[in-house]
Parts: sequence; structure tokens; C-alpha cells
Amino acid sequence: MNIDSIYILEDRGIIYISGDDTFNFLQNIISNDLNKVSDNQSCFSYLLTPQGKYLFEFIIVKHKNGYFLDCPKYQIENLYKQLILYRLRSKVEIANLSNEFVVAALLKDKFIEFKKNNNAGMTIKFREDPVILDPRCTKLGARIIINLEKLYLSAKKLGLKISNIDDYNELSHSLGIPNSDTENFQNKIFGLETNSEELNAIDFKKGCYVGQENTARMKLKEKINRRIYPIEIIDGSFEVDDIVKINKIEIGKIINNSKFSFGLFKFKDPNFKLDEILVTEKAKIKVKKPFWS
Repeated sequence: MNIDSIYILEDRGIIYISGDDTFNFLQNIISNDLNKVSDNQSCFSYLLTPQGKYLFEFIIVKHKNGYFLDCPKYQIENLYKQLILYRLRSKVEIANLSNEFVVAALLKDKFIEFKKNNNAGMTIKFREDPVILDPRCTKLGARIIINLEKLYLSAKKLGLKISNIDDYNELSHSLGIPNSDTENFQNKIFGLETNSEELNAIDFKKGCYVGQENTARMKLKEKINRRIYPIEIIDGSFEVDDIVKINKIEIGKIINNSKFSFGLFKFKDPNFKLDEILVTEKAKIKVKKPFWS
């Protein structure tokens, strides 16, 4: 990957929320603390089910008098509906701006050229557009939320060349961070099982939010026994929900099947070890070591 590369994340969408009650509206439903978000700082957060299961994820960016939610595009329609459902009588406006704005990613080293402070979530402006050092992991680089018509001009001014998105997705996968291929997580596994704590999506000190009670209890009592890991296929093929074994002992299952797949593993089981060859019915796979391991 080249420092002068920029990657258009066509699988991302943008929702914009504004209005007098926006802060309280979001603060009462998201898993992170909106007090962390300012013109100079963004955060990553979830919207969980009441039981604490993964439902939606987004990067929250302060913009003018409201907030951008940068989220997987496949979630946009249902996330919009969920936000409308929670809105009730709150004075907020919710708009899907995915046709007006695009998200693009650039490397961390390029971001540091603008701002030596490289803390996760650090946010600056380039020609009035927010540039965010990824709040999940700084190794994943930065992202810019920009009007589609301005993207190519800004890329030219920054000396950036639009590059193959697979390079960015490979980096994300190697770090253990799923991007937009999370549909099989929804309402099926707990937020904590998707490494939400390691990805800075949960604030255990804030007040109530949707799913908070069960999430806090699972954290306190250390009830999380499974978590997702990136996997590399060695030979053969697999499908979603295929059982993964080592020495004939069940150790996990395939949670999504794509070019950059993940498995859900019993990470506390003494048989589970990174870089070991595991098997499904028709494949040999290896678990890749994520950045937080």
C-alpha cells in the first residue's frame, strides 16, 4: 500500500442527524458516549438490541449542527427506520445523504502529514470536509467524508491516486476489523462477541442505552466465551455456519463467507490457538492474529 493511495469505500453510507434534541436522542440509544465527539474528535459506536446483540454500527462525526453516521450501506435503510422509531417526539431531523456524500480512506502516514497528533478518532478539516483517524484502530488509517463532486479534486490537491479497494479491505481483515460484511452478525451474536470493546465501540462508564444492562452484566461477570476472528482459507471451501474443529473438537463456526471471512470461536477453550490449522467439513483454514490479540 502506497502513502499516496486513496480508496473509495463504495460500501459505506451516510446518515445525517440534526435538530435541538440530537445530542440527547443519540446519547440515549448508542453504546458509546457522545460527549467524546467534537469538531476535533469522532468515535465508533453500536446500536444494540435490548438484549445486547449486534444490530448496527457507525462512526459518529460532528458536522455543523449535527452528526454524520458513517455506516455500512446495506444497513442504511433499516438503520434509518430504527432511528425514526426511536425518535418519538424528539426534535431531530434524520436524513439519508448516501447519494450526496462518499467515504474514502487514506493511510495513517498521510494523515500524520496534516496532524502530528495521531490518537484514534482525531478529526481535522480539509477544505471544510472532516478527515477522521479511524477510531477503531489507527493502523487502519483515516477516512474523509466528502461530497462526491469534490472527491476527485480533493484527491488531486492531496496528491492521492484512487487505488484498488481490495488493498484496503485486506489491511482491515489482517487487523481483525470487519468493515461492511457484517450482515450475519445482526441480531445473532452479542456486541461484545464482535470485539466491540477492543474496537472502542462501548463506554462502560456512561449511563443507560439500548442493550446496556445485559452488556454491562456480561462484561462484569466475564460471560463472553466467543469472539470473532479473521480467517484465511488454506484449502477447499466453506459456507456460513459450517462447524470448525481442531483434532475433532468443535471450536467455532464460520460467521460470514466472503473474500475476507470471519469465524466465531471459543477463544477461552485451551484447544484454540492462533495460527493453528483448523478444519471444516470441506476446508482447511487458519485463524489470523488481529491487532488486539
